[in-house]
Amino acid sequence: MTDELVHDPKGGMPRLLEIMRRLRDPQTGCPWDLEQDFATIAPYTIEEAYEVADAIEREAWAELKGELGDLLFQSVFHAQMAEEKGFFNFNDVADTMSDKMVARHPHVFGSESRDKSAEQQTRDWEAIKALERKEKKRSGVLDDVALGLPALMRAVKLQKRAARVGFDWPSTDQVIDKIVEEAQELREAKNPAHAFEEFGDLLFVMANLARHMQIDPEEALRAANAKFTRRFRYIEAELATQGRTPDDSDLAEMDALWDKAKAQEKAH
Repeated sequence: MTDELVHDPKGGMPRLLEIMRRLRDPQTGCPWDLEQDFATIAPYTIEEAYEVADAIEREAWAELKGELGDLLFQSVFHAQMAEEKGFFNFNDVADTMSDKMVARHPHVFGSESRDKSAEQQTRDWEAIKALERKEKKRSGVLDDVALGLPALMRAVKLQKRAARVGFDWPSTDQVIDKIVEEAQELREAKNPAHAFEEFGDLLFVMANLARHMQIDPEEALRAANAKFTRRFRYIEAELATQGRTPDDSDLAEMDALWDKAKAQEKAH
C-alpha cells in the first residue's frame, strides 16, 4: 500500500508525508536524510523561504509552485523528526496553526463584527498576540522576537515592539538626526572593534528610519541590489561590444557607463 501511495501522482499530502517517513526509515531510508537534525535542516528552511520570495518578486508564477513545494517539504521534514522524538507530528502542526488562525480572527470565525478598519484589526491582532505571550509566560516585551530572523528584519521587529510601550522617537526628523550622529561616530572610530560596533548602530538606526517611513528595509535593499546588478550588467554589455571586460576598463570609464545606464532608466 505504501509503495502504491509513494508512486501515486495524485497522492497529495498523504503521499508527501509517506515519502518523508520512508526517507527517514532507519533500515531502508536515505543515509543523508537520516543524518540530519533540526539544526542542520534549519538553514535549508530559511533558504527555501527566500526562494519563494524571489519567485514572487520576479513574478515567476510557473516556478512558484515548485518553490512552495520545497518550503512545504521543509515543514514536513521538521515534523517527521519531531514525531520520531515524540514531540509532535505534522497533523499537530496543522491543527496548531488552524487553532491560532481561528482564535486571531474572531471577526471571521466568531461573533465579532467585520465592520472595522484594517488598522483596528491590526491592533486587535497585536492585543491577541500579547495575550498569547502572557499565557506562555513571556513577560518581556522583546521575548519572542525570533533570534533566527535576518538581522535587518529582526531590528525592525524589535523596534516595533519597543514602540508599542512608548520607547520610540516621535518624529522621522529625530531618527535622521540620530543617523547623522551615528555616521559621525563611525567616521571617528579608532579601531576595527569600535568601527564594527558603530557600523551596527548605524544599520540599526537605518532600520528604524525605514519603520518610521513605512518602508520594508529588506524589500528596499533587494530593490537596490537588483538596480546595482542591472546597471553593472549594462557596463559589462557595453564593454563587451568592444571586446573588453571590466578588468580591461578603469573606474572613470565604468562610472561614465553607469551614469549612462542610470540616464536610460530614468528616460523610460
